[in-house]
Amino acid sequence: MPRLYRPILACLILLSALVHGRSKATSPPVDSDYVYALATANNFLHAWQSQDQETAILLLSDRLKQHIVETTLDSHLNSKAKPQSFEIGRGKKLRSDRYQFPIALFPAPSNVRTMRPQMATLLVIKTGKNEWAIDKLP
Repeated sequence: MPRLYRPILACLILLSALVHGRSKATSPPVDSDYVYALATANNFLHAWQSQDQETAILLLSDRLKQHIVETTLDSHLNSKAKPQSFEIGRGKKLRSDRYQFPIALFPAPSNVRTMRPQMATLLVIKTGKNEWAIDKLP
């Protein structure tokens, strides 16, 4: 009798492992505002990466444009240490019209074997229907 139970027990263990392996954590649902805010963050970082000042400035909020000194903006957008690439982390809804995205800015590869990204955040605010702008620079 014990010999008969071994294959059955092995099949049950295998089946249990297969069922358990299929369950994956699902991402929480997002609304359309999140998608627009994320797209704005991505477009801004791409403009920054490619040193496209005109596009980057168009993506800034009016408040940020008024309070930032032009030389500061130039140094942010045209720095020699411009990011070679970037990552945008999962955004956090701060209010119905405001999202904060953690970002990592990676420098161009150098002689150093390992590099650490510059960690920062982007604050994206709603400025109109489906219109979003950057309200805090990294």
